[in-house]
Amino acid sequence: MNVRRRLIPAALVSALGLGALTACSSDSAASGNTDKFDVVASFYPMAFLAEQIGGDHANVTSLTEPGQEPHDLEISTKQRAQLEEADAALYLKGLQPAVDEAVGQTGIKTKIDAAGLTHLEDHGTGGHTHEGEEGHAEEEGHSEEEEHGRDPHVWLDPVKYAEIAQGVGKAFEKADPDHAADYKKNTAALVTKLKGLDSDFENGLKNSRSKVFFTNHAAFGYLAERYGLTQEAISGIDPESEPSGARVRELQQEAKADGVTTVFYETLVSDKTAKTLARDANLKTDVLDPLEGITDKSRGDDYFQVMEANLKALRTALGAK
Repeated sequence: MNVRRRLIPAALVSALGLGALTACSSDSAASGNTDKFDVVASFYPMAFLAEQIGGDHANVTSLTEPGQEPHDLEISTKQRAQLEEADAALYLKGLQPAVDEAVGQTGIKTKIDAAGLTHLEDHGTGGHTHEGEEGHAEEEGHSEEEEHGRDPHVWLDPVKYAEIAQGVGKAFEKADPDHAADYKKNTAALVTKLKGLDSDFENGLKNSRSKVFFTNHAAFGYLAERYGLTQEAISGIDPESEPSGARVRELQQEAKADGVTTVFYETLVSDKTAKTLARDANLKTDVLDPLEGITDKSRGDDYFQVMEANLKALRTALGAK
């Protein structure tokens, strides 16, 4: 649709003609200059919201390819041009620094930061200690909060994801008023489905043998907090960070103390550390998907299907009744 248009500098047009620049699989053939409301989303959870709320009126392009770890994204010249030609950018500030920078440098009129539509919190690698134990942060000479910033993984909490959806819907209504009624209707339908998912998790996890689960990295802090669970992550917020020997020993002791049965890993990053810990501690392994992208390895074709698969995996690992 493009409510407003701006000229692309000649140097940029020339750069786009270079053979070295190829479209990623998530790029739309017509990501801008269409007769629809053109939205560039940073990665899958944002693209899913845009598609569900925009419906037939929106043309949605994701900057992150399916199967690509979103934290590692670097913005190409082609993608910068897509941002310039879009009607709106939907992103989650703090998750992908390259996206934050690129969006900030564009003159795009509608910039929707999902982080500003809900409250972000601090979540570390672990959630509790046992009697007689002391935290390791002070031993290392710095606090846990100094090791990480605000946790960006809000989409894994259906309640917070619904809050973001409502904010995105209002932004779409304002940016494309001709289709405001449809955006409002689509947003309401999505929020209703998310409320149903929230009920599924609440009912499915309230009666379980254990409340502690191990994950590859600390992506499930919001989900754990919402449903009265404790996430113990091998690594921190960054999925590529390596755990210390002290952290691995701590988790081995934790598994015995809390009756942990399973170490969860994910599809987009290496499972080596998770499987090593599981082998050494005589635990099982399974997938708990942080839904940063949908691939052929995902246990479902969209957000809701994968979240239901996550619920099933958690119920099994926690001994839910």
